[in-house]
Amino acid sequence: MNDYEMMVDAYKEAGGEDVFSDSDTAHMVLEQDKVLGKHEVEGLIMEAEKIDDNTVDVKLRVKEGYKIKNPVHMCFGVLPREGLQKIIMDVEIEKDAEIKVMSDCVFPNATKVKHVMEADIHLAENSKYEYEENHFHGDTGGVEVIAKADIIMDEGSELFTLFTLRKGRVGKIDFDYESELAANTKVEMLTRISGYEDDKVKIREAAHLNGYNARGLLDSKIAMVDEAQAEVYNELTASAPEAKGHVDCTEIIKNNAVARAIPIVEVKHPEAKVTHEAAIGSVDSDQLQTLMARGLDEEEASDLIIQGLLKG
Repeated sequence: MNDYEMMVDAYKEAGGEDVFSDSDTAHMVLEQDKVLGKHEVEGLIMEAEKIDDNTVDVKLRVKEGYKIKNPVHMCFGVLPREGLQKIIMDVEIEKDAEIKVMSDCVFPNATKVKHVMEADIHLAENSKYEYEENHFHGDTGGVEVIAKADIIMDEGSELFTLFTLRKGRVGKIDFDYESELAANTKVEMLTRISGYEDDKVKIREAAHLNGYNARGLLDSKIAMVDEAQAEVYNELTASAPEAKGHVDCTEIIKNNAVARAIPIVEVKHPEAKVTHEAAIGSVDSDQLQTLMARGLDEEEASDLIIQGLLKG
């Protein structure tokens, strides 16, 4: 079995979709600094170039006016127990173009793996970009993820991001997304993570509503158990008329876990509005008692409530 087949098999075993043989679905597969496979469709340009050991420069461009029909799958991963993968990503969504990207990061055997992502993203006028990042980790907590994205949104563009840990332990996650919004733009950034044992999560999501009628939503749902720790920084600023945004951070803790929520909201124009809601606490006792009355034990009921939160 070659590296491409091993990577795809690891992705499927982790619960990923079987899309790599579909000629209508664009994809790219990278294992550490090796480009194992790539398939483009009309209107989409994907390039990958190895810069040095462990580092790959990835460029993704959607041509003006093209709306890519099927989600594009980008599969990144490290198969050995130890390794480093660094992705330098440049994304350009041209005027009136649309795309949805499923970025699937697979580290099934990791005991000491570091995955670094540095992205520059530009959405041109009236474009749309959906980006879902799904992580599949092993059970040792041996993954460290560091992700940074600088996002520029031109007038009328829309951005949706979702970060989800689909399988395994967090290990360490530290990511920082910052967006600058022009007039009539819309951004939604959602995060769903559960941590166990000594996992550590640090999140910063920021949206600056600089243009008229810009809209922003920052929504984080985090569950920490055992000795796990989480820090969530949600920053939303509005500096133009009719700019509106909302920050929503919910964190559940169990056992000796620690969670911190730091919502930062700032309004710089009298016709702008930003709201926020942050809640940290244990599993809701009323929900817990209801589920236990239906035959679940306390641990099963708690897990079900946490999974419900993360799917919300």
